[in-house]
Amino acid sequence: MTEVVRPITPVILCGGAGTRLWPLSRETRPKPLLPLVGGTSTFAATLTRVADDRIFSAPLIVANRDQRHMLAAAMGEAGALGQLLLEPDARDTAAAIAAAVVFAAKRDPNALLLFLAADHHIDDTEGFRRTVAAAAGAAEAGRIVTFGVRPGHPATGYGYIARGAALPDADGVSEVAAFVEKPDAATAGRHVAAGYLWNSGNFLMTAQAGLAEFAAHAPDVLATATAAVEAAETGPDGATLLGKVFGSARRISFDHAVMEKTARAAVIDAAFDWSDLGTWDSVWAAVWKDAEGNAVQGDATLVAASGNFVSTDRPTIGLLGVDDLVVVASDDTVLVAPRSRSDEVKTLVSAIKAKPEAVIGDYARHYRPWGYYQSIDLGPAHQVKRLVVSPGQRLSLQKHRHRSEHWTVVEGAAEVTIDGRVIVLRPNESTYIPLGAVHRAANRGETTLTIIEVQCGDYLGEDDIIRFEDDYGRVSSDHVPPPRR
Repeated sequence: MTEVVRPITPVILCGGAGTRLWPLSRETRPKPLLPLVGGTSTFAATLTRVADDRIFSAPLIVANRDQRHMLAAAMGEAGALGQLLLEPDARDTAAAIAAAVVFAAKRDPNALLLFLAADHHIDDTEGFRRTVAAAAGAAEAGRIVTFGVRPGHPATGYGYIARGAALPDADGVSEVAAFVEKPDAATAGRHVAAGYLWNSGNFLMTAQAGLAEFAAHAPDVLATATAAVEAAETGPDGATLLGKVFGSARRISFDHAVMEKTARAAVIDAAFDWSDLGTWDSVWAAVWKDAEGNAVQGDATLVAASGNFVSTDRPTIGLLGVDDLVVVASDDTVLVAPRSRSDEVKTLVSAIKAKPEAVIGDYARHYRPWGYYQSIDLGPAHQVKRLVVSPGQRLSLQKHRHRSEHWTVVEGAAEVTIDGRVIVLRPNESTYIPLGAVHRAANRGETTLTIIEVQCGDYLGEDDIIRFEDDYGRVSSDHVPPPRR
């Protein structure tokens, strides 16, 4: 493997709603955190891919503020260290990359930065590392190197790169002759025949080169990113929260803002297979399939069926005599579509969004930093929830103005605090929390804690929570701590 002069800092970009993978990918459960291939999320797989201290330093992770606790939990599960750089609003890849460049340059203007999408699939980790190491020399020399992938077929969902002359003293790295937008099928076939590469949207550059090219081609984006970094604050968990001015950054991709204009663009022929997992069809292509070409995730039975992709969180799925379908069932939603039209799911999502009470952005399962809760039954004056608390986590110390609660433990052990009194509940044990009582639940064990919560009251909204103490920095400044008892 080519040795690198200095450690490369991976910058993992976690933005994007991933609406083409609806109903599993949503605002509250973004695509990088879904176990799409092999039971592991693409974010966790990306962390593993850059876990080689011969080449990489600890990663910088750029994400939306709302994702911070989910990402931190995923990092903990993967045993990975890293710095979170959090956006107040998603503003596309140019602003995200600019903020990371400015942030890194303050520490080291010569830092080598590897920008990676958190939601891509790469099977060959060693091939990936060899390619990155081989590209490092050109990046050290001031190039912005993008990773081109040899096409497996004439895809219409990817952009293409036409290679120019080979760079001297940079094995496998070439000038970029042209960036080509996503083509139609006939044009894609010609591109493949001509030796064009897929544009993976991953980049290697020095912080200094990034600053220079943003200044030359997108100075407004750079100015906003700089202001956001200067106004950044450090959260209680060590995450860096970009200033609110970041939300005013121009919404534009890095390709359009910089790569299509810069004279520094170079491309390396990647020594690995790659997919952006942008559609259910591409997920089907990446996962294991049976002899009939069916890919099944979850409880499903298929008879006289072939070429189908089936994924279910909970409902049992049965397919009889159908071919080449996508069937995806979550707790609250089902998608059925021809696999060949899975790139049109985004259009379907837009149509559903136009309906009142559309189920688009959120799950019946709502993720929180301590685990998740799931609404099981809802009436005008009651709600039943399942609370699932991860090992070592606890809910905030809180009270409600409009509801009382009954808690019954069905799995694990709960350390429950009610108005200063602490009890431990085990399976088939319960307690009552009166309206206004200050309470919390903690999972001190090494296994999952599951509580069935029954709420009763005249208002059951999530905004009826007054937090006094919280491990995740969610206490409002105007909340007065309760008296100690």
